[in-house]
Amino acid sequence: MTYKHFLLSEFDSPDLLNSGQKMDATFMGKLDTAREISGVPYVITSGIRTREANRAAHGVPDSAHLTGHACDILTKDSSQRWRILFGLIRAGFTRIGISQEFIHVDDCPNKTPRVCWTY
Repeated sequence: MTYKHFLLSEFDSPDLLNSGQKMDATFMGKLDTAREISGVPYVITSGIRTREANRAAHGVPDSAHLTGHACDILTKDSSQRWRILFGLIRAGFTRIGISQEFIHVDDCPNKTPRVCWTY
């Protein structure tokens, strides 16, 4: 599958080449829509993860990164953070974590919807 704003290789686990191919297609479609709405580039700092990479990133054991339903997006300032958040929400994402450096977004079907948290 191809996307307007992303290459699946951007979502590779750091320890497994071509693992970005395992990203969930529905998640990726929504993310592509969010990027279009935001009007700013998304720099993906973490996509799919192997269990080892998830442990190294201090991810939770049932992380949505393990199933290709999550990514982390670099944010350089508050204006860009706002634009990315706006796009994610307008595209239909309801699980968002916010830190000073990145935004985590996921659509894991096994997790509570409509939550926002900070790091």
